[in-house]
Order: sequence, then structure tokens, then C-alpha cells
Amino acid sequence: MKFPQLRLLAALREHGQIGAAARSLGMTQPAASRLMAQLEAMVGTPLYVRHPRGVELTEAGRILAEQASETLKGLDRAYQTVSELKGGVRGQVRVGSVTGPSLEHLLPVLREVRLTYPDIEVTVQVDTSDRLAEALLADDLDFYIGRIPDMADARPFAVDVIGPEPISLLVRLDHPLTRKEQPTLADCLAFDWILQPPGGLLRRTAENHLLERGLPMPPRVVSTTSMLFTLALVNDTNAIAPIAHAVSQFFIQRAALGSRLAILPVAESIAVRDFGIVSRADTTHPPATDRFLSLLRARTRSARARAENSR
Repeated sequence: MKFPQLRLLAALREHGQIGAAARSLGMTQPAASRLMAQLEAMVGTPLYVRHPRGVELTEAGRILAEQASETLKGLDRAYQTVSELKGGVRGQVRVGSVTGPSLEHLLPVLREVRLTYPDIEVTVQVDTSDRLAEALLADDLDFYIGRIPDMADARPFAVDVIGPEPISLLVRLDHPLTRKEQPTLADCLAFDWILQPPGGLLRRTAENHLLERGLPMPPRVVSTTSMLFTLALVNDTNAIAPIAHAVSQFFIQRAALGSRLAILPVAESIAVRDFGIVSRADTTHPPATDRFLSLLRARTRSARARAENSR
């Protein structure tokens, strides 16, 4: 069945007259009659009967006309979807992030995307930069917020630098050091520390910060990769956890959810090295991903400007 025949059948179902159906499609009545004759010859049965007020579809004609209408509606929907894909208002975005930036930058952008572009489907992977880089190179992610791993070949990557990641020492609200007038970093060594396993970037940063100030390593350490377990242990014990400042602030500001946490006013200059938006250097992103990236870059530029103005 040809596309003009589909359109004519649907129009004939709507108007009930050959002439009116032809005019709605911008064709002559003889041309419409020829198309219908060709279609009847193809299916081998009459599709309509004439009467004084116009035409009436036969049972076979009604079946074909209903299907023609549904097919045309489906094509319209497909065209609309393709147009939306091309315009970046529909599609899939696969993004990864290390923990701190996922709360500080990714969460606000995701909230905006869900409100403004509800047909963009977003999948989020929160993990270490090592695993995110592997996922990016395997084409399981479009981009991620993090760092190029230390031992990785940097050539396949492109990075839009955001800045350093400030770290806070997180404790429970009624920790002994929150009651001390001027706690010091040395005071913190009397308590358990919760750190990443040896070699983790956050752990190395915390350890280097101590060494640069002539302090020993924490004598008692609990190693874990779980943020949930870290928060639970901090909340229930006197342990101290170096955590991305954005994460600390996120949970402290949500005391109504049962969070009773505080940041110790020590080691306020500690920060993990620069992170950024990491993508593949040889990749052209689809429109939906470009739209998401534009919102994310606008968010990070605004955050940088606020940070510089507050100095």
C-alpha cells in the first residue's frame, strides 16, 4: 500500500465523500478515484459503495481505513520523536560522577532536566574515577564528573576542569571535639578515622595533609568504600571521616531526616586535586547529551563565580 493511498483512506473515513477527501489532501477527485480503484484492485474487494450523500466504506474498507489512520498517527508520533531527538528534548543521557560532585553539581542539574525536559532519560553511575573512566572508554557512559586516573593514558580523554574538591572532617553532632573550644588536627588523631582503602585518592589526600604538617598517620583506621556505612559509623561513634565538603553539607542540612552531624573546624584547607567533566576526545555527543552538558557547565561556572566572590 502506497503512502498516498493510506492518506486517502484515512481522509475518506473522516469525510465520507471522495471529493471532500481529495480536497483535504490537495488532489483532484479523478486522481482520488484512480487511487481507490488501484487499491481495490490490489486487495481484490470493494472498499466503498456510493450513495446520494457520498460514499460508505465497506467492512473491508473500514478495516483498512482504521489501520491507515493508526499508521499515519504512528508516523506522526515517530516524526515528532525524531524532531525531539534532533532538538535535544528527548533521548538518553548516561552520566557518571564521583560522590561529592554528584550532590553539588549533578543533582541540581538533574532536577532542572526532569522539570524542563521530562522526556530525556538520565542514568547515573556514582563510583570512583577509576571505574568511571573504564565505563567511559567502554562506551557505557557519555561523560562523567571526576578525574582521569593517575595511571591512565590521558590521550583518549577531554577534560573541562571545574576545580579542587574541598574536604571536611565529619563527626557526629555531640562528638567530644565539637565541645572543645579550639580543636586542632592533632586532637583528631586520638579518635578512629574512617578512610578509603589504602591507595584511594581521598585517603592519600588526607594522609598527605597530615604529613605536610608533621603529624603521624591516624593510629586507628576503619577502611571502607561505602558512603552509607561511613555515615552510619560517624553517626553512632566518635569516629572522624574525611568526606567531600559537598557531601557533609548535604547531610548536615537535612537534620530533619535524622542526620545529626557536624564539621570540625580543622583542616579547612584540605582539598582533593582538580576534578572536571571528563568525556572521550573523539566523541560527538547526541543532542540530549549536549543539552545536559550545557546545563551542567552553566551550573559549574556559576558555582566557580560564587566561590571566587566569597574569597
